[in-house]
Amino acid sequence: MPPGPCPISVRFDNMIAGVLEGGGIDPARFGAPGAAEPGAAAKEGDLARRFHEASRVVRSWRGRGVLGFLDLPDNRALAARTLETAAALRGRCDNVVVVGIGGSALGAAAMRDALLPPGWNELGAGARGGHPRLYILDNPDPDTTAGLLGRIDLSRTLFNVVSKSGSTAETLAQFLVIRQRLAALERRGEARDGRSRMRDHVVVTTGRDHGFLRRLADEHDLRSLPVPANVGGRFSVLSPVGLFPSALAGIDTAAVLEGAAGMVERCANPELLKNPAGILATLLHLADTELGAAVQVFMPYADRLKGLAYWLQQLWAESLGKAVRLDGTRAESGPTPLPAFGAVDQHSLLQLLMEGPRDKVVVFIARGSTDVDVPIPRMNDEDPRVSHLGGRTLFELLNCERAGTAEALRRAGRPNMTVAVDRVDARSVGALFMLFQIAAVYAGALYGVDPTDQPGVELGKALTGGLMGRPGCERPTLPAPDPRWRV
Repeated sequence: MPPGPCPISVRFDNMIAGVLEGGGIDPARFGAPGAAEPGAAAKEGDLARRFHEASRVVRSWRGRGVLGFLDLPDNRALAARTLETAAALRGRCDNVVVVGIGGSALGAAAMRDALLPPGWNELGAGARGGHPRLYILDNPDPDTTAGLLGRIDLSRTLFNVVSKSGSTAETLAQFLVIRQRLAALERRGEARDGRSRMRDHVVVTTGRDHGFLRRLADEHDLRSLPVPANVGGRFSVLSPVGLFPSALAGIDTAAVLEGAAGMVERCANPELLKNPAGILATLLHLADTELGAAVQVFMPYADRLKGLAYWLQQLWAESLGKAVRLDGTRAESGPTPLPAFGAVDQHSLLQLLMEGPRDKVVVFIARGSTDVDVPIPRMNDEDPRVSHLGGRTLFELLNCERAGTAEALRRAGRPNMTVAVDRVDARSVGALFMLFQIAAVYAGALYGVDPTDQPGVELGKALTGGLMGRPGCERPTLPAPDPRWRV
């Protein structure tokens, strides 16, 4: 897929000594132009050398085939199969419900929120262009599950059940509830021809060769889409996991992949100062390991990108929070990602960011334009507390809020940088997904850990299985509550 011009830039001057008040990174560490003495050849800085080594490691990982997400933009066969499945079901449902958790849901939610109009599920069918509503069932909270299933018409609903392993407990539990409700629907004669129609109501997205969902799809001849074996859950947004429900809702998934392809090409550049993912990874790794900024705040100034911040939280935490390095030494590495939202969290977190512990770095996500803006009317010109707002727009206010916050942090010596997109559209969202995925992998190489595994979540899963009575799992004996430690 040919990449177009990249709609994204990373501005990091508020991390640099001489710009950031009272601190910052010495520009000479980049080997940047101007770092050497006049007339002398510029020397490669230590950050550039670190990035070159990290790039070598990442290339070796890709050569071993473990970074399958990088190949998704050019996997024409998989993209075509995803679109064909969506086309076969178009017009057959009023609702699509994604049933999944973690990487099986966060990417689809982020894409929905970014690229569908606000309040999509409340719009009428005409305003949705005939496309279905798109819901996400992730957490197995009974209030949420019962509430959704009780208010939608199940006879006009498609359930996309997503689990790469095919055995995710939360997803399977919710699916069993759904399956029972579909069976009851058929017993009441509400199915369209009185016979089993699970094929019309369920599409499975799972691994190719194993797991309960794969077996179920084969036994019931369900439509199914594969998650490539070398694509981990948190890296799967550009696979059928994220693209199938998006295509059903009418999102231009080809443009999403085009934006991602352009970012793959750009982030292969071996020069640190020309590689946006390399800059993000290098500076955030340095902020954690040298500046003491182990809390990394991802703060979009666009409500449509809230889902991206939550998706980023999982990507950053699971990829980099590791007990052991690749060489077997103890690591216990990893920054703490924190989603925040501008301008709302200027009224909750900013006081802490400005004057609290110097253990935070902020990554703003900004947009250069908006498809819809709202003018602020001129009223009460006699009152200077409000007169300056009249004649401006809400988008101008939000942008000034971001710029003012970044400047305030700079003056306080609090490091920050900005990822800027021209506009929130399909190409830029695809590029954003790919940018942060590649940055996570580069950061893994810098920390010396495997960014593609997540061994730390397995014990909790096994103990949960034991408590629920799963065969083969330890049933833990939980410590008896000690009344001394309860109030």
